[in-house]
Amino acid sequence: MPLVKSGHVTALRLFDVAYAIDLTRAEALSARPGARLRLTGTPAKAVAFGDPPLGLSLPPLTLALASGPREAAVMARLYGFGVVTLALQVPVSGLDWRDFATLVNAMALGEQDPLWDQTLRPLLASLGPALDRATQSALAEDYLIATVHEFDEAVSAASIGSEIDLVPLLSGETRRLSDGARADLLRRRFSYYTDDLVVLTWDRAFIYEPRRDTDVADVLEVANAQLLEMRYYDELLDAELPRMYDLVEATRSWRRGPRGFATLARRLYALVAEVTELTEKVDNALQVTEDVYLARVYAAALELFRVKPVSEAVDRKLAIIRDTYAALYDEAASARAGLMEALVVVLIAVEILLALFRI
Repeated sequence: MPLVKSGHVTALRLFDVAYAIDLTRAEALSARPGARLRLTGTPAKAVAFGDPPLGLSLPPLTLALASGPREAAVMARLYGFGVVTLALQVPVSGLDWRDFATLVNAMALGEQDPLWDQTLRPLLASLGPALDRATQSALAEDYLIATVHEFDEAVSAASIGSEIDLVPLLSGETRRLSDGARADLLRRRFSYYTDDLVVLTWDRAFIYEPRRDTDVADVLEVANAQLLEMRYYDELLDAELPRMYDLVEATRSWRRGPRGFATLARRLYALVAEVTELTEKVDNALQVTEDVYLARVYAAALELFRVKPVSEAVDRKLAIIRDTYAALYDEAASARAGLMEALVVVLIAVEILLALFRI
């Protein structure tokens, strides 16, 4: 097995922390240096960010791993649609392949690790005024990226996966997997040159990049952020639909008339407008146009993470709420028309009575 001469392992954890984040204000509030995300190896005209996320350098941490303590660089990245990514990156130098795979598996910290909360809490406290409607969502996403820049010998992309076993690193399993499971795990692999490689799985990725570009890792993070935000709105609408039905029935049972229906219709319209605005920002977080290779990796990540099915579920629930809003609006209009007709009848009756009393 070759020696990993240069590389790093990055553990990502993504949190939904607010309805939106004012990135300009966040940059001004932060005491740490920050910069907007820009893909280093891709021409600017080949990609388009809706609102480039803001990266902030945080103080380093010492990780107590099974293989021994490791110093980790810490980076936070803020997205305008309310997501914060924390990245813990451990550099690797002069590590044999088996030890490298062991380190990758040890970096799968899990959601219960207190390091995440200890890092996130002071960050959010310092950025408080930049957070619009801060949330306490329990939703989070984890992703692990193993990156190799250089081996101690010449290695081609074709030999990785055949001569170099990626399965323990990508699966986290110590027992040998079946041939079918191994083939499925290695199915999503991409290369542009003969000496680079990306292999994607649901919760991990392996990147071999001698030119040290970070574009693929950045794109994978954006895809995870889109998944997290779509999951948040999917759960939000799941909770909202039963509440909406209860409110519709309550409005009818209280016999509050057109005003009750109109008030509820306005509330639903505001919800639809708010969710639609944010989901459009999420959808447009990144557009890869001219870089075919990066576009393939990004599209594969969105498919693998099932971002589109979750987005379609959000759209279906929004359509139900829109239909309910339209029905409530029609019912309110009908109720107003009925009330006006009743008033006209009453006025006519009063006129008739007055005319009779005059006689």
